[in-house]
Amino acid sequence: MQNFYKMDKINFLTAGMPIATGKGSYPEAFEILRKLGLNGMELEFVHGVRISDKSKEFIKTQPKDLILTAHAPFYVNLNSKDEKTTEASVQRIVETARVASELGAYSITYHAAYYMGKSKEEVYEQVKAKTKEITAILEKEKVKIWIRPETTGKGTQWGDFEEIIKLSKEFEQVLPCIDFSHIHARTVGKYNTYDEFSYILERIGKELGTKALENFHAHIAGIEYGAKGERQHVILEESDMNYKDLLKAIKGFGIKGVIVCESPNIEEDAQILKEYYYSL
Repeated sequence: MQNFYKMDKINFLTAGMPIATGKGSYPEAFEILRKLGLNGMELEFVHGVRISDKSKEFIKTQPKDLILTAHAPFYVNLNSKDEKTTEASVQRIVETARVASELGAYSITYHAAYYMGKSKEEVYEQVKAKTKEITAILEKEKVKIWIRPETTGKGTQWGDFEEIIKLSKEFEQVLPCIDFSHIHARTVGKYNTYDEFSYILERIGKELGTKALENFHAHIAGIEYGAKGERQHVILEESDMNYKDLLKAIKGFGIKGVIVCESPNIEEDAQILKEYYYSL
């Protein structure tokens, strides 16, 4: 895979435009990111892959000091009982990849599927088949960008880290998006120590090789959870998310790539993560 960016370090991004952008647009958002010393942002195509031609032209003319990633719409379920929904989900992921690639983005991510009462094995095969469709379209169109199913926060959603790693082994263009807060919430409080974070990183390195550790895409936020997993993202300091040990593990493994902060106060917590990481 040829990437637009050669990752030589960990970069800290906001999930969407910084809050301080207010009702402003990409020029204001980029200016704020630079002023805060952050490394870029994840384009949040939450309700659809919508971005104006004017915004596209602005992004394309920018110096490449800021890194972009993209999150596909939330209306994705590659295991829907309705075939039309499944095919629409494939198209939403493909369209996200097309636009992100056009803008020089590093990778895209998405919540792939729900179990819908089926076995883990059945859903895996279904997600694999649809991923094959997605990568075939992108290969035909020569769209070169990392495609990343994200680890999910609830037991009803397909995508524990074992499933994501397994799927990534099947396709050259697919790598994980590891949402550490989701893993912590999904397991109702586990995966929150240095050793547990290290275990995940070790598994990725062992199963997918150094390319996965040197082309990393992670999400971190404060997280509130209950017996069924994720409830909502919260500010880091209002959560039990052990981001300090997580960053120590990330540093210890020499990870390169992006960390996207999804806390409600995105730029503030992104700065906290970056400052702590560089203090180590």
